[in-house]
Formats: sequence, C-alpha cells, structure tokens
Amino acid sequence: MELLEAMNWRYAAKKMNGKPVPADKLETILESIRLSASSVGIQPYTVLVIDNPELKGKIHELACPQPQIVEGSHLLVFASWTNLDESQIARYIQLIAETRGVTVESLSPFSDAIKAGLLSKSVDERAAWAARQAYIALGSSLIAAATEQVDATPMEGFNAAVLDELLDLPAKGLQSVLILALGYRDAEKDFLSKAVKVRRPRKDLFIELA
Repeated sequence: MELLEAMNWRYAAKKMNGKPVPADKLETILESIRLSASSVGIQPYTVLVIDNPELKGKIHELACPQPQIVEGSHLLVFASWTNLDESQIARYIQLIAETRGVTVESLSPFSDAIKAGLLSKSVDERAAWAARQAYIALGSSLIAAATEQVDATPMEGFNAAVLDELLDLPAKGLQSVLILALGYRDAEKDFLSKAVKVRRPRKDLFIELA
C-alpha cells in the first residue's frame, strides 16, 4: 500500500475484532518506533508491549475502559522518563561512541550542549519535554501501522496514576503518556469504519511563504 493511500485508509478504530497482529507486522511497527526521530536523538521514553489478556483486562477495568483495550491484539504504553539526568546523557553518549566507532572524548561538545540545554531545566520541565518526544514516536508508529494495514488507536483519556501503579512505572523512573491499541477494525460494529476521512483542506492548513 502506498503511503498516502495508507494514510487515507487509517483512522482510530473504535471497535476491534480480536484478530492477532502477526509477529512480523508488529516488529515493523516496533522498529519504526526505535528508528523514530527525537530531540538530540536521546529517546527519553520506554514502550511497554502488552499482549497478556489478563493484564489487558486489568488495564481496561482500572485505568482505561475503552473496548479497544481488550478487543485489540496488543497495547503499546508509551512511558516517558520522569527525571532525565546526567547519567542518562552519559549512557547515550557512550552508545553513540560504540555505534559509530568514535571516542567519548570526541563527543564532549555534543554532550555539553545536551547538558546545557536539558539539565538547566527543572525536573518538571524535563519530564514534560520527555513526554513530548514520545508523541513523535507515536506518529512514526501510526504511519508504520497504516502501511502494514494494522489498525492503531491512540488514547490519552486514561487514568495515568492508576496505570502507572499497575505497571510499576514509578519504580522504573517512568510515567505513562499515551496508549496505542493495535489490532483490526470490526467493520460491522464500528460506525466509523466506512466514514469518509475528515481533514482540513490544504488551503486552510498550509501557509506557503515564497
């Protein structure tokens, strides 16, 4: 499926049919998240991949009573770092050095720039910044899912405090930001399955400056 055709095909499915997403398609979606852009490339979030029916049932009961939670194949919980610190920046710099075959010392200017830009912010500001990065990864996953013809429904309207406790996220230095349900639309039960996509027209959305 071509990109724009896939983008027009996708929507946030309201009802899913329980069909499992094949492992290769799931891996493509997850890899799109891994390869996604993020500010300075640090990816300050973790994605929990959940297909356990019992756990999905608890999430549905306690934190997010939307049908896609239990009708879908997998849940992706995007959880951002709550306190980005100097040690996390050091690990990222080490990863760059190992991946690109350069020395950590040669990356000092980049490391110093990251520290100056991020560690000067308050803990709350850093947490908010990290959460915004997770939304970039969400965008990548939505596009990847569409090209694989897997339905993907993003959700913000859940009880984050309860979900965090259920998944023991505070102990991991994480907080839930959004949930993405993956699965397949139930075309007979979903009132939006045959609806025409509604988006602002090009002339209203873009301002082109010559």
